[in-house]
Amino acid sequence: MSFYLAETPTLEAVATEDERELAQDLKARVAEAVEQAESHTAVGEAAGAQQQAENRLERLRAAERALTLHAKESREWVVETSAKALEGLVEAAAAGNLEFKKLDELAAGEAQIRTLGLALEKLAEHLIPRAQIASLREEAHALETRARALERIAQERAEKVLKQLRGAVSEEMVLPVDMSKGVAGALLSRAAGLKRLAVQVSENADRIERSYHVMQGDRVMQGDRRGA
Repeated sequence: MSFYLAETPTLEAVATEDERELAQDLKARVAEAVEQAESHTAVGEAAGAQQQAENRLERLRAAERALTLHAKESREWVVETSAKALEGLVEAAAAGNLEFKKLDELAAGEAQIRTLGLALEKLAEHLIPRAQIASLREEAHALETRARALERIAQERAEKVLKQLRGAVSEEMVLPVDMSKGVAGALLSRAAGLKRLAVQVSENADRIERSYHVMQGDRVMQGDRRGA
């Protein structure tokens, strides 16, 4: 390395002059630090809570799909059975032998459809929105936790570097150090990205929650008007 201090007072020390090797080594060290962050207890717990919330949301959505299909099949059965039941009732009456068994089955089918409708309404209007909000909250928390873990590792690396530079500082008195281009800087950049994503996810949760409360308020008002 050659330099003329009078013209270039700002110096940059690198581990190797080979830029390709330097980039590969930097990438590997960042990946190692990220893996270290992922192994932190708080990060694991936050990821577990996020997974549980996502699993609950998926189960509710699966239940909604299953109930929707069952309701569709039940409606088709009722339409078909209704026509046959009416024809059978007319024929039985004409023969002087009234039989209401088919009508009872039809009434049971219609009651089942109403119950399925109530279950789907509860899922769509309450359970799924609340589960979605909870899932997004847990996702935002997990992102924030990972970001904080990366920041702690970056801080530890910076403190280690400064400790190793104390000998040089004692010679020069003041030695500015730019950590942004190294591993610590890359970790901080990644942490900042995670924080931005966490904010976006949290804002999405806020939007859904506001919509949910507005819908609930509208239903309360409609119920009050019907009661009046």
